[in-house]
Amino acid sequence: MSNAAKIGKKAIWLANGAVNALLLVVILLLLAFATYAMWDTGQVHHAANAARYGKYKPVAEDDGASFEELRAINPEVIAWLTVYGTHIDYPVTQSLDNSLKYVNTDAFGNYSLSGAIFLDSKNSPDFSDFNNILYGHHMEKQTMFGEIGLFSDKSYFDARKYGMLFYDGREHGIEFFAFAHTNAYNSIVFHANIMDRDDQQAYLDMLLGMSTHTRESVLVTTDDNIAMLSTCSETSTNGRDILIGRISDEVFSDPFIGKGASSPVAAPSTDHLPGMFAQMPTWAKLAILAALLLLIIAIVIIVRALRKRKRRYAP
Repeated sequence: MSNAAKIGKKAIWLANGAVNALLLVVILLLLAFATYAMWDTGQVHHAANAARYGKYKPVAEDDGASFEELRAINPEVIAWLTVYGTHIDYPVTQSLDNSLKYVNTDAFGNYSLSGAIFLDSKNSPDFSDFNNILYGHHMEKQTMFGEIGLFSDKSYFDARKYGMLFYDGREHGIEFFAFAHTNAYNSIVFHANIMDRDDQQAYLDMLLGMSTHTRESVLVTTDDNIAMLSTCSETSTNGRDILIGRISDEVFSDPFIGKGASSPVAAPSTDHLPGMFAQMPTWAKLAILAALLLLIIAIVIIVRALRKRKRRYAP
């Protein structure tokens, strides 16, 4: 065999090795990225879990002392919101200079993609305005405002009438009387702190007119203060789901105590339904990815061995 042929053969062998090495590096990078993505997703959902704030929830027995501990950590925590029959059980924040601060800041004041529940910066922190707008991310795994969209189902809406809003050192009740869907760019709906009495009535009529579900047993007038829980909707691009309630001095009992957040009424999910892989625990996902990686490596090794065998016995 001539020197040129030997050099060409060696070049081909080196090229094959380089391609195989590059393929292996790409696979390892993809595996590393997938592992990080799963870890990061888990961290986001962990940060959004209401259990992180559980020990700070105001209770009558300690006159809200636990809540004051949270306010000492972050003075921009102004209230606590609970929606009975859901996992919505969070502190409420408000930034006086920028209503979007808590899109990516948690209730402890730390950076977090899950953000925090926050009151519109144009609203008074004592919820004395006619319409008080609260925002929260629509997240999976029943965190933040991820369950607001479930109220689009009438049976789910009918089964969950009450909530609790703690502010000014005491609990207040919430009677949810409407569920509405609108567009994120509807500046009329998202106009907080409407002052004029005629404008308030027109606003209330508009909300009731656009609502998918209403509760006629709850009489709401312009003398009331209403809380509007707003989050992104998955049913339309730039859509927003809004659960609307009347703030009351009467504190309502939680009919779901002892039953967990789940209701006996079936709740069709309006959230993103993940596939089987997405629902697996992290260790199972990593095991599957590792197995796929080993399979690919084994195939590469076998292919290289077959090529060497073919060259060895080539005439």
